[in-house]
Amino acid sequence: MILTIATTGASGSIFLRETLRRVEADQRVERVNFIASDSGLRVIAEELGLSGRNGLVQQLLGSSSTKIQQLNNDDIGANVASGSYPTDAMLVIPCSMGTLAKIANGIADQLIERAADVCLKEQRKLVLCVRETPLNKIHIRNMGLAADAGATIFPVIPAFYDQPQSPDQMASQFVCRVLQHLGLSQDDMYRWKAGNP
Repeated sequence: MILTIATTGASGSIFLRETLRRVEADQRVERVNFIASDSGLRVIAEELGLSGRNGLVQQLLGSSSTKIQQLNNDDIGANVASGSYPTDAMLVIPCSMGTLAKIANGIADQLIERAADVCLKEQRKLVLCVRETPLNKIHIRNMGLAADAGATIFPVIPAFYDQPQSPDQMASQFVCRVLQHLGLSQDDMYRWKAGNP
């Protein structure tokens, strides 16, 4: 698979880091085009203590990457801005309400929103891991618009029935669910069975 993964200015950088680590290790993923908005970079710095655009992927992974290519959000002419580029799916994790609003209303002035717009027009999978609370009517309306256009709204709401022992474990299981939705089932994903307490 060829994926586009973007991150924006909403809380939840731990989920991004886990996603990138898993796709890097997944042999079914050939290439990942990674885009971080300026607000996303600020959240990563505040939540994970990582700073700077250069070398960000290596900082998030803890090692160099063999398949993740970072793109500049200002580069509206990048490969993922064209429907002719063969992206299988796009994931925005986490997705801010501002990014959701732009995607839902067809405002594609930066690469993240343009790549999402391309996925919608080409009828490719687009998953928006929205993160905000409480939600106002504008947020809810925009989620409906994006869903009507073909996006999957996948809120950052971790599960607790697997009794996570750490924030990393909680993030891991949420990301497993997201990747399963993209067709990348994870062997270590917790699966509910009848009779589980």
